Amino acid sequence: MKKITSFTVDHTKIDPGLFISRKDGDVTTYDMRVKKPNAGDYMSHIEMHSFEHMFATYVRNGAIADNVLYFGPMGCQTGFYLLTSNVPDEEVLSEIRDVLAKIIAHEGEVFGASEIECGNYRCLNLEAAKKVAKEYLSILDGRETDFLYHC
Repeated sequence: MKKITSFTVDHTKIDPGLFISRKDGDVTTYDMRVKKPNAGDYMSHIEMHSFEHMFATYVRNGAIADNVLYFGPMGCQTGFYLLTSNVPDEEVLSEIRDVLAKIIAHEGEVFGASEIECGNYRCLNLEAAKKVAKEYLSILDGRETDFLYHC
């Protein structure tokens, strides 16, 4: 059976950052890698879930809203996938930075934190979302982003 694209990348050599995982026509899959794979430091479920609610809501209401196809967590608890259509890479990076800043500055409830809106609404925490946003923004601020895996 053919391997899926994400399994062909050497995960022992991936560092946190922002990468293009694949391009399929006008659809780009971004690997928003928060944690180094297989290093023993993973996001907790509450961190991933809370960040997902916040990021998905802000990005789907931001500058590239009409071109966001999907945002969600990686099962390995090391990052997220963002799929966009027809958006230049630098514009995506700019929007990611903007969304992270909005999460960090957010006051109030986590978006979608009700039994009607979420299947596990009790597992949401704004401080957990802010922790991930701060960590990821620090990663993006600490390195040049060329969108390429260097492994």
